[in-house]
Amino acid sequence: MATRIVRRPLHGVLLLDKPIGWTSNDALQKARGILRAEKGGHTGTLDPLATGLLPLCFGAATKFSQISLDADKRYTATLKLGQRTTTGDREGEVIEERPVQTDRAAIAAACRAMTGAIEQLPPMYSALKHDGKALYDYARAGIEIDRPKRAVTIHQIDILSWHDDEVVIDVACSKGTYIRTLAEDIGALLGCGAHLGGLRRTGSGSLNVAQAITLEALQALTEAERDARIQPADVLVAGWPEVRLPDDEAGRFLCGLRRRVALADALAVRVYRQGPVPEDPGAAPTRAFLGTAHITAGELIADRLLSPIEIQEVQDLPT
Repeated sequence: MATRIVRRPLHGVLLLDKPIGWTSNDALQKARGILRAEKGGHTGTLDPLATGLLPLCFGAATKFSQISLDADKRYTATLKLGQRTTTGDREGEVIEERPVQTDRAAIAAACRAMTGAIEQLPPMYSALKHDGKALYDYARAGIEIDRPKRAVTIHQIDILSWHDDEVVIDVACSKGTYIRTLAEDIGALLGCGAHLGGLRRTGSGSLNVAQAITLEALQALTEAERDARIQPADVLVAGWPEVRLPDDEAGRFLCGLRRRVALADALAVRVYRQGPVPEDPGAAPTRAFLGTAHITAGELIADRLLSPIEIQEVQDLPT
């Protein structure tokens, strides 16, 4: 008989290096089982074809998963020139082949043309819903659905390598960007067509795949070592301005009350309760993450808050 996994409360973020062929949910459930976590979620779907950074949120950190979902992304993409496929990637059937007659200057020009604010037509082989059903279900049935273009921003495209019919690019982009569509559009500009031959997500907001761990490596660790890989929930907002509140103000803030602060207006800040001053002058002052907020006209207004129990479980500080 299979051993029943005894779940436990676990709070924080695991940066996973997702393997190829796995859905994001498959990877989440495998990691959740290894960690014995009660509650978990991922921060946006990464296609089975893709590998790379998949931030997983557990427990209280799931309250802030949308922040990572909305963050800018970074990818290393391999473009196969001269072939268009039914799916826009290497898993589809080849529907057109053209000779590849290009040079690095032309490739660079095509990349520049796709940089900035652009519109993309979402591919039919995508998880977007139409009447409650994913577009790829219609595509597999041979049905084409009218769909509006989406505005996205390509911040930067750098050519990492080019050899014959294969181009590898580094792409920094806004959320919701379809790299398959970008590959096809670059191929169209070059006049030879292209599809996505490989994809690796290397960044999400301030998070980097260099910090991530594979499922195999995670499985090989002891439980204490696995727990050490869990980063605190505020890693998702590490780049936001920081606000610290004394104990009495922190308590009122956690009750949802607006607090007066002598700070400039800000759309998003991370808020902490300031702990007692350490006896050691060289030690850093303690603090406890309370949640996120915004500042308007000198008022600190809560957006997403941890509960007192979550704060105690996350940081083992008195509430």
